[in-house]
Amino acid sequence: MRGSSGTPAVTAQDLELAYGTHTALCCADLTIPGGALTVLMGSNGSGKSTLMNAIAGLVDPVRGVLTVLGKPPPPEPGSVAYVLQATAADALLPVTVHEIVTMARFARRGFLGRLRSADRHAVDQALATMEIETVSQRRFSELSGGQRQRALVAQGLAQEADVLLLDEPMTGLDLVSRQRIIDVLRSEREAGRAVVMASHDLDDARLADHVLLLAGRVVAEGPPEDALAADRLREAYGHRYLDLDSATGIVDDHHQHGHGVPAARE
Repeated sequence: MRGSSGTPAVTAQDLELAYGTHTALCCADLTIPGGALTVLMGSNGSGKSTLMNAIAGLVDPVRGVLTVLGKPPPPEPGSVAYVLQATAADALLPVTVHEIVTMARFARRGFLGRLRSADRHAVDQALATMEIETVSQRRFSELSGGQRQRALVAQGLAQEADVLLLDEPMTGLDLVSRQRIIDVLRSEREAGRAVVMASHDLDDARLADHVLLLAGRVVAEGPPEDALAADRLREAYGHRYLDLDSATGIVDDHHQHGHGVPAARE
């Protein structure tokens, strides 16, 4: 079952984004629906992470118009949650899992704000949803990679944001952690939130309601069966796209988070 609130969570017209002197995304017109799971698909350097940074208010557009929940970014505090890869987080932080997740509430209360019962409930609920309440008092550095990723997703959930951004949250995860995250993303969508996930994996993209296929521009946008058509993938990936009689795959370069990307297959 695919959901959509009918109201766009993010829109862009003639959007250009850059980091430093490098243009990451150019001439982009796009719509990310509310109440739906949108996957940003594309190779390393295609503009996925830069677009999410812009949605979160961390990168200013060079040109064009970008709106998040009907307003130019940065969004209102607590309205957008951004979940990084566990490999991008500092595993040596001297904090517990519970403290990591509790940090999510600072977006609404401020670092010096006093947490209320609703804040504590949101933290406890997020830990339970990600099935990591039994390790909540352990240090973040003591967790496995899958547990660390679950903790970061729990931090995103605890923020109770209208837009949830996830930067390749399932890269290198065990099957149990992967399925737990998939189930949670579906639940967030059904709750009416806009879920936006960057991925290199075709299987991830096929789970989406909406796909943005990027290659420094918007190559295709729409439901997976349209946006991931062979001609569109070939246009986005060029020689890295394989279309064989019995398998479809993408051989991608060593990507920005420091992991090799296996070919995705049907």
